[in-house]
Amino acid sequence: MIQDLSIQNIQDTHVAVVKPRLLLHACCAPCSSSVVERLQQYYDLTMFYYNPNIHPATEYQVRCDEMERWCQQCALPLIVDEYNPKLWHQLAEGYEQEPERGERCTMCYRMRLEQTVRHAQADDFDLFTTVLSISPHKDAERINELGAQLAEEFGVEFYSANFKKQGGFQRSLELSKEYGFYRQNYCGCCYSLAESKQRRSACRTIKQTE
Repeated sequence: MIQDLSIQNIQDTHVAVVKPRLLLHACCAPCSSSVVERLQQYYDLTMFYYNPNIHPATEYQVRCDEMERWCQQCALPLIVDEYNPKLWHQLAEGYEQEPERGERCTMCYRMRLEQTVRHAQADDFDLFTTVLSISPHKDAERINELGAQLAEEFGVEFYSANFKKQGGFQRSLELSKEYGFYRQNYCGCCYSLAESKQRRSACRTIKQTE
């Protein structure tokens, strides 16, 4: 069961007096901002913060604190699930050399989506989805494929979307500035952190030789 409503024509869809309850997985406040702006008129949103991939623990807490601050400011319910990086690293074994958007990322998408749909099923939500597709670095097609599989498996509708489209990512940058969000410079895991450091080091080297 999948709900695939484009942002462009969502306003043409009949909205019941009682909004459908949607559990929205969030990786961080900046990525969530424009997604919430687009969906909250049509859905009763609850934010779900589950990100055992984030490294180190201090970074995890900074992002979690920012989510809590923003949700309080916007009067959005927020569920913060267990932080269990050991489990994430166990699942990542064998994928250490995978690039961004590779099989390690697929594992990570599925892990977080599965935990989201489990909570959605347990708490009788009508739909579930994630803000992950807002990032230019994330594979929206793969995320939506995984969401569709989990929807069939757990019997909860998945809201399929590519939130970076129609100016979604640019709008998230604008809202981040407006709210004064902390914006990280890597996705979250130790591997993406290492890649980010390598890129910054390479850029510094190039600038020094120019």
